[in-house]
Formats: sequence, structure tokens, C-alpha cells
Amino acid sequence: MGLDSFLGAIDAASRSLSVVNRSAPDPVQRMLETTFADQPVGVDELSDDAHGDDVVVLTEQTSEGRTVVATSPLEDVMNTVLLVNSDLYKTGQTKLDEFELPSVLTRLDDVPFSLRGYPESDKEKLLLVALSRYIERHAWRAGDGRLRSSFQRLSRIEDERGTRAVYQKVAATDVQTHVYGIPDWTPPFNSELMSHGGYTEDFCDSWFVVYTPPDGAPGGATGTGGAADGEKAGDGRGIDGVTPGHPVALLALETEPKRWEGYWTFRPSLVADIDRYISRNM
Repeated sequence: MGLDSFLGAIDAASRSLSVVNRSAPDPVQRMLETTFADQPVGVDELSDDAHGDDVVVLTEQTSEGRTVVATSPLEDVMNTVLLVNSDLYKTGQTKLDEFELPSVLTRLDDVPFSLRGYPESDKEKLLLVALSRYIERHAWRAGDGRLRSSFQRLSRIEDERGTRAVYQKVAATDVQTHVYGIPDWTPPFNSELMSHGGYTEDFCDSWFVVYTPPDGAPGGATGTGGAADGEKAGDGRGIDGVTPGHPVALLALETEPKRWEGYWTFRPSLVADIDRYISRNM
């Protein structure tokens, strides 16, 4: 049993993205469609007097019909995914305290993704990069709890200026900050980072960023204040639609070179299971 056993732990949600009253150029719509072309997320556009111009609406098909899950300005989606590349995150041009991810993207939780990296695609993998930064900021804002992140190679923390700055900032709080990967780098002796190295498939092929609040806190292992499994975590409770300090996990595995399968989730019990597996086996 490895981390791959968690890939089938979700029931695929039926979600769709609609660009409403678009005035942005046609290439913007095509980029959004291309980003999700091979994913279980529909993309379309429509006119609706109930919304302003250039709004992205995320909906979900339920037994009661299609329900609005989140809305975000199209410009925010453009500036975090469509019109940027991963260098923006690696070099530190996105500041942790300023980073926001549109709720129409964060609320694509529990959707299984199969993503390609560069050169096959220059946008698909960026979803995971942006979600990773989102969870890192989520942990930093909470200021306590635990963050576990894998890098395949620990040296990436040293090589990527933006990544290094983010993890120094998170580790400077009361968040226990654990990093995992092939042990080709060791944090300085005065670092708050706790490193874990290995050569198994879990270390070599995984991409996870897992935040869990302290035991007894809302949404924590023994807490009761977070959203229960099956609920939409924190609808309307925060600027990104998620309760501050709520458990969240991104899990993806490289099943072929530069091809990733995975998902992100806000389900407390699933986040706790993933966190527990990493703690015991890595």
C-alpha cells in the first residue's frame, strides 16, 4: 500500500465553469478551454443579466439541479493561471501574503485531474503549482498546525528562490513544517524545516501539500468546528470560500514522466488519513 491507494478515495464531483458576459478577447476563452480540455470539468460561456461582465461561475450538478458553487472575476483567473507560467511561483514574484486564488479554482476540490507537464502542456500542471501555493498560504495564515509537502527532490527548496522563501516564512510561524523528497539537500542547522528523505515511490513520484490544524482545533482531528465530510467546506466563510484553518490536502502522483493524476480535498477525514499515512510511512 502506498500513496497511490488514496487516488480512488473520492467520488468525482460534476462541476462546470462558465464565463459569463465575456468581453475579454477570444484567446482568453480558448486558454481556459484548453486548460480543462482533458479534465472532468466542462467549460462554456453564456450571457446572463444577473451577473456583470467577465465573471466566471462554477456550478455543480446535484440531485436538485445545477447549483452555483462559486463566482470569481475572469481577471483573477487570468492573473493566477491563464496568463502566467510556473516561473512566477518559482522565482518568488508572487508574494505569500499577497497571493489569492480565485474561489472558482479552490472549489474544484474532489475533482480527479490528469495533468501534463511542460512541454506537452504549459498550463495544466500550473493548476497544481497554484494550488500548492494556496495551501502554503492557508497554513501560513493559520499560524499553527502542521504542513507536509513533498518535492521529489529536496534540493528544489534550495534551487527555487520563491519556494525557499515561502517555506522559510511558513516555518517561522508555529506551523510544524515537514518536507519530503530524495535527500539531495539538507536544511541548515538553524532551519525550522523538518526534512524527511527516502527513495521509495512515495518519495520519488509524489506531489502532496497537506495542511492539518492542531488537534482539538475547529476541523482538527478531534475538533467539531470545521465542515463535516460531504459538506461544502466553509461556503461564504472566507475570502476564498474556505474556513480559515480548515484541513486541506493536494495529492498527485507522477504515473508517467511529466503526467500527474490526483486531486485536492477539504474533507477532514480524508485529509487526516493522508496525513497519518505520510507520518507513519515517510
